[in-house]
Amino acid sequence: MRIMGIDYGDARTGVAISDLLCSIVGSATVVPSRNRDKAIADIVRLAKENEVGQIVVGLPKNMDGTEGARAELCREFAKSLEEAAGLPVAMWDERRTTVEAHNILSQHNYHGQKRKNTVDAVAASLILEGYLAFRSR
Repeated sequence: MRIMGIDYGDARTGVAISDLLCSIVGSATVVPSRNRDKAIADIVRLAKENEVGQIVVGLPKNMDGTEGARAELCREFAKSLEEAAGLPVAMWDERRTTVEAHNILSQHNYHGQKRKNTVDAVAASLILEGYLAFRSR
């Protein structure tokens, strides 16, 4: 069984998939998400193709730990995804993952459009890495 990490966004959604042992991130990609139903269908297809058994969706909390409108959108997305995929969906605190993803990409000279097309996949990988580390403890 693999675990899938999701960084849900308005324009693009990052998707990361663990290895079979659920110990590291095996792959990451981005799906367009301007059309939420299409994004969910794409994610469900990827989950089936990769034999995913669980999904983790990043929960964008405020720095003080409270939740705002964006967190509510992610919770609604996670609920719809759980229903469509028929898989358990967990929420994972994603504070600072996008900032960290931008820092990682800067260090590797990803700029402009190249960065824009990659940052969500990196953020999804960071969400999944955090969740996998938590599970292994």
